[in-house]
Amino acid sequence: MHKYRHPIIIVVFLIFSAILLLLEPIPQDLAYHDFADQRTIFGISNFWNVISNLPMLFIGLYGFYVSFKDISQMPNLVTKLIPLTLCLGILTACFGSAYYHYAPTNATLFWDRLPMTLMFMPIFSLVIYDFVGRKPGEITYYLSVPFGVFSILYWQYTESIGAGDLRPYVLVQFFPMVIAPFILWLFHKKTTYVRYIVLMLLWYIVAKLAEHFDAAIYETLGFWSGHTIKHLVGGISLWYAIKLISAWKEELKATTA
Repeated sequence: MHKYRHPIIIVVFLIFSAILLLLEPIPQDLAYHDFADQRTIFGISNFWNVISNLPMLFIGLYGFYVSFKDISQMPNLVTKLIPLTLCLGILTACFGSAYYHYAPTNATLFWDRLPMTLMFMPIFSLVIYDFVGRKPGEITYYLSVPFGVFSILYWQYTESIGAGDLRPYVLVQFFPMVIAPFILWLFHKKTTYVRYIVLMLLWYIVAKLAEHFDAAIYETLGFWSGHTIKHLVGGISLWYAIKLISAWKEELKATTA
């Protein structure tokens, strides 16, 4: 199995990409903007969907503290940039998502999704760097972060010409989740932080489920919608992402000491 590890990863990527290419372009469903909880409180439209982004502010700020701490001891530029890019994504997502939920449209959704790519791609690069190899990890970072940004610019452009296409963004958001279990299975590595990767993924899945059942959860609870809970649960996922970064940095320092 050892000699087939890299081909398996490449094949999974090609299959995932081929499936997306075979699909018709995916425009943004305008019904997505019609959230269950649209209450205005304290003059803020969609109050709970806006304010529930606040945890990301504190997680992002703390993440920057973790990222800058002992940054000079990181072995190379990519290991310095991965934590900083992730935390930039978390911090800007707080404001971008709040802005979008205050006035949900395709135009404002751009500012919600753009920071998300700055979260997905660094974590993906970290996993590749530490499990697959340093060089593949560096290449992944330098290619995937720009591609993540491109996926949003491409979607925005295609929407502007009446042919919206979310397929590249789907690749950015979901391929890392699909490939991560394969990498953890194929590339065995003794590390203290695998549990953080697993918990981060599990809480993210819970957040996506809450988003999917937005209206049903609101009807059941009456005070919070599924989308509000998505933001709060997503904050738990991001907290484990910061724990992952902290543990990863400690291991890097130990191996380069």
